[in-house]
Amino acid sequence: MSDQNKAIARRFFELFSQGDLETIGRELLSPEFVAHFPGMPGPLNPESYRQVGLMFRSAFPDIQDTVENQIADGDKVATRITSRGTHQGELMGIPATGKRYTITATVVDRIASGRIVERWAEFDQLGMLQQLGVIPAPGQ
Repeated sequence: MSDQNKAIARRFFELFSQGDLETIGRELLSPEFVAHFPGMPGPLNPESYRQVGLMFRSAFPDIQDTVENQIADGDKVATRITSRGTHQGELMGIPATGKRYTITATVVDRIASGRIVERWAEFDQLGMLQQLGVIPAPGQ
């Protein structure tokens, strides 16, 4: 079961990098899906999570998430990714900078009946904003 769960989590990142949010919602997310995402006022349901995904895909149309490591235990899969993209559209009021970013993220998914039921995500928001030139990096 662990290998199957890892494949489900990996497929999410592959589809997201392709911009295929519809397949993610239809095939990978449970109707009861709940996401805990940094910077959001509360947990996200499937539709609000899709909206966040659309926001990121609009701001970074070339976004690519590369799975670096995965560990599975029971119904949970921890995935460490590297995310890269170019800021080509507005992101939460920040106009496009044309700058590239490369950050790491860790995502823990709980999977039941072949679908992601719950997700906890942490990513390097500070590093991203510094690379985009929105806030100064240390020493600047």
